[in-house]
Amino acid sequence: MPLLPWSERFKLGIPSVDHEHKELVDLINELYDSLGHAPTKDAVMAFLEEINARIHAHFALEEKVMRGMRYDELDAHKHEHEDLLDGIHDIMDRTEAGGFVDLEAELGPRLQAWFGNHFATKDARLHHFMEEQGIDEESFARQHPDA
Repeated sequence: MPLLPWSERFKLGIPSVDHEHKELVDLINELYDSLGHAPTKDAVMAFLEEINARIHAHFALEEKVMRGMRYDELDAHKHEHEDLLDGIHDIMDRTEAGGFVDLEAELGPRLQAWFGNHFATKDARLHHFMEEQGIDEESFARQHPDA
């Protein structure tokens, strides 16, 4: 069973953002699945480094999109992104130091809370803003063909 099952609620209606959300969820689930097979610390760190790299790129895209639609909570959302990046760096540091005794029991829930909470709060608010503004996938694509 995946740590973070994919849900339609993770979609914003912006194809490039939704695609990256799905890839990140898949990567987190792949890491979690590997934890039950006693991976080496190097293998776990490689997963975390990949998640970190992808999340940096994803947040840059999401912030570009929010600027383009003049999102009224861009600063708060960007601050949440910075906190999430700090969180993944903390997870990486703790993993590197051997701080998780039982990776599956300790690291898995930490990843779920780290990423799942952002979807449920900040991204849900962004989706609500888009609905209020009448921004759907088709209108966004017309107005922002490079996103």
